[in-house]
Amino acid sequence: MPKQILQVHPIAAYDDNYIWLLSDGHCAVVVDPGDAQPVIAYLKEHRLQLKAILITHHHADHVGGIVELCDWVVATGAEAPAVYGPMTENIPLRTESLMQGDSLHLQAPACEVFVMEVPGHTLGHLAFYVETMRGKHLFCGDTLFASGCGRVFEGTHEQMFHSLMKLKQLPDDTLVHCAHEYTLSNIRFALAVEPHNQDLLDWGVKAQALRNSGKPTLPTTIAHEKRVNPFLRSDVTSVMQAVNGRQALLSAGPAEIFAALRVWKDGFK
Repeated sequence: MPKQILQVHPIAAYDDNYIWLLSDGHCAVVVDPGDAQPVIAYLKEHRLQLKAILITHHHADHVGGIVELCDWVVATGAEAPAVYGPMTENIPLRTESLMQGDSLHLQAPACEVFVMEVPGHTLGHLAFYVETMRGKHLFCGDTLFASGCGRVFEGTHEQMFHSLMKLKQLPDDTLVHCAHEYTLSNIRFALAVEPHNQDLLDWGVKAQALRNSGKPTLPTTIAHEKRVNPFLRSDVTSVMQAVNGRQALLSAGPAEIFAALRVWKDGFK
């Protein structure tokens, strides 16, 4: 399938969620519509037809708007959008179950979506990778955040570590579209880990300026996250030293460093 020129737009929802919308100017796909109303408003304003919904995981702030959104589309006289979601999770109105290695050939907007299993935050969590004429895009839900990562609720720290390492292998110029505006609080923790990381210090200034002007800090890139995100840097000496300075680990490999980082972040104020 030839790559298309698609626009990717964040739709703010709740206090800090982002619902991502891909559009060719006529048709749209949305990712994780936890709230239907802001999506409906955007579709109306831009006269877009919703053709598909992609779901990364089952939490309410990611699936809560599916039913209302589908009902609204049908009420306009259009066909209900297809709903794609993880095979092992309970997703409302899901029409197709997905797993690692699946790919979706969407016709409108025309794009190919590659499916990655990234368990940890939830056991069935998925990420979606899309290449377009304007770039590469990762929709990673609550697995990878700007300068952070999701909490480990259902999976294990080892699963989350391997999921993040899988995402870390994507091309450096991949745009990272995560589902929450947690960046400033994540930067505060990252600076506690690496207070002398100049890339991180510079990013903190830029991110604060973006938020002060009401702009999202997203998307970032995989290359950027490799420089500033401690959860992708558990094999870096400065991160390892920070963790080992807090606790003596029986084993200090990258997976163990990651687990200690995540526990540290869970209690960080």
